[in-house]
Amino acid sequence: MNGDLARTANCGGCGRIVARHANRGGIGGDAASPPMFTVSSPPIFIAKACRPGITLLVAALVLATVAPAVAYEEIVVKDGGTLGGHVKFAGTPPTLEPLPVNKNRDVCGDRKASEALVVGTDGGVRGAVIFLEGVAKGKKPTGEVLLDNHKCLFVSHVTATTVGTKARVKNSDGILHNTHGFLAKVTVFNLALPNRDQMIDITKRLTKPGVVRVLCDAHPHMFAWMIVHDSPYVAVTDEHGVFKIDSIPAGTYKVTMWHEGFRPKGVDKDGRPTYDEPRTITKDVTIAPNGAATLDFELR
Repeated sequence: MNGDLARTANCGGCGRIVARHANRGGIGGDAASPPMFTVSSPPIFIAKACRPGITLLVAALVLATVAPAVAYEEIVVKDGGTLGGHVKFAGTPPTLEPLPVNKNRDVCGDRKASEALVVGTDGGVRGAVIFLEGVAKGKKPTGEVLLDNHKCLFVSHVTATTVGTKARVKNSDGILHNTHGFLAKVTVFNLALPNRDQMIDITKRLTKPGVVRVLCDAHPHMFAWMIVHDSPYVAVTDEHGVFKIDSIPAGTYKVTMWHEGFRPKGVDKDGRPTYDEPRTITKDVTIAPNGAATLDFELR
């Protein structure tokens, strides 16, 4: 498993003990859902005893327990601060080829522009995600996420939400769309929407933080991303690459910028466009009481 940490020790000259941290519950593992971050489980110990002609495998969890992750707590944030900034592309951005449409061309058209990288005239990058890590207590989540199948594209191409915040999928087209969300290789939702203006609530299906890769099983050119964070301190950049997060409790935090990746890698076995791995940049920031901090990020 990628990212495993293994330690070995001799066992009386005849065997070994392997302590392995298995990465679980995070992001990635296949082309449909590239990695972003992982959550490590407790170590698993595997003892291998050797006797002539006999190999015995014994597996047991480590005796030391690991405290479970603390759930986010909503509080009234006093003297909260704000974080704002830009995500910009450094240099000349690549020109991405349009995506061919192979079905329902009378509705969808023959080609659609790739949204893997959208850069404005001022160099701002649309659709980057900014999130604060490790915020255990803070503001109440507001609003909801609506992922719309509209004119044979997902609108918005990148969305961000919080576990427990209302989220819905809609079909604004008069043709069948099948909206399929993956967290790593696991299906989170798989929704057939044959009717115009049909809407399905997916709030209870988004139970874990992570990056959900969204595809349309009926139209290979359609793809999107939904970032599910463990707190409401997350934002998606607008068409100018601007973001703002408010009501942040005073303190020092790690702030991560995530972008889906944009260097073309061809197509997969189903004819879906593929790009390089998502990009992440992490910086530290200190939020003073009633303060306003600024962080800028660059893509290259």
